[in-house]
Amino acid sequence: MRSRILSLLCVCLALLCGCGGQAAVAPSQPALTQPPASGELVVFAAASLTESFTEIAQLFESQHPGVKVTCNFAGSQALSAQLGEGAPADVFASANTKEMTNAIAAKRVADGSQKTFVRNKLVVIYPAGNPSGLAKLQDLTKPGLKLVLAAEEAPVGQYSLEFLDKASQDAAFGTTFKDDVLKNVVSYEENVKAVLTKVVLGEGDAGIVYLTDISQANAGKVGRLDIPDALNTVATYPIAAVSDASQPELAQAFVQLVLSAQGQEILAKYGFLPAN
Repeated sequence: MRSRILSLLCVCLALLCGCGGQAAVAPSQPALTQPPASGELVVFAAASLTESFTEIAQLFESQHPGVKVTCNFAGSQALSAQLGEGAPADVFASANTKEMTNAIAAKRVADGSQKTFVRNKLVVIYPAGNPSGLAKLQDLTKPGLKLVLAAEEAPVGQYSLEFLDKASQDAAFGTTFKDDVLKNVVSYEENVKAVLTKVVLGEGDAGIVYLTDISQANAGKVGRLDIPDALNTVATYPIAAVSDASQPELAQAFVQLVLSAQGQEILAKYGFLPAN
């Protein structure tokens, strides 16, 4: 009898230990989700993209919490030179194909990865009030006129010279038009925003900038003379992720935003022409 009681006690103790062991096992935890991308995305962009890309960068940050977009705006020639010297960047947007080609040659952008995302064209501007009384493009040859242009190395500077070359082949302007206009140049600026600033401040009687530079906030600060399409140069803007970007996935996402309907709508608001 005593042995049967001892046997029953052992069985009960075993069952209690089994129940206790089962209760001590922690329930399985669901797999942790990956945290949202974070860090800094560095975008090198042509000066003429300042307003539009600032807005696109803000939109991108709202779509990617924890990401800070830092834009470096300058002349495309200055940006491609910085890339060639190894400056860290994730995205490059140029105001011409030449500087994108230079970035490709420097092995900072993979050839074929660049995409044209907008186009632009030139316009002649003068300070509000038009102190020099400019009424037509031919007035750019007026003696004593203070003309501000971008340097030839800058895309807008090269496009401005192309306009003068075309006009000089037009009987309505005369063969000496380019030479006569260049006699009035008082300064050559590093980028288009510098040209705009000098004209707005009255330090120049006229300047040549992109149409987009006088949209939105700058619209009431200057007057303009349109350049006919036959004499104008349509600027092509390519964009690409930098091949050694520190944030490659975010860089591609930024490029895709620029190319998307949302990005294109913002660019159109600032006067850019569609890539097509």
